[in-house]
Amino acid sequence: MSGGDTAGRLVRPFTLTGGRTEPDRGDFTLITMVTAAPPPPGGGARLQPEHTRILRLCGEPVVVAELATRLDLPVSVVSILLCDLLEAERIVVQPPRVVSRTLDLELLQKVRQGLDRL
Repeated sequence: MSGGDTAGRLVRPFTLTGGRTEPDRGDFTLITMVTAAPPPPGGGARLQPEHTRILRLCGEPVVVAELATRLDLPVSVVSILLCDLLEAERIVVQPPRVVSRTLDLELLQKVRQGLDRL
């Protein structure tokens, strides 16, 4: 990789986010599920190419970490772009579900017994 490629790669995320370094909202974790919403009547605001790519990838529900991988962008940059899309009502966000906040002592004991047998 030449020096120019490295410099371009470092500048690109900054350019994509308009200089923003943090998302405006805290809605997005690595496992937050994102799905594209139907386009608004009249098409809505013009999107950047990266926003359009995200919407294509979100045709089916996808988690933020996978989006970042597919886009080859840092999660922080993807989160900022997702905030833009959420504000424009172009995506639907499903926060991670909490399965249980209580510990299942019986399950933990079975796991321990299984480990002891190894």
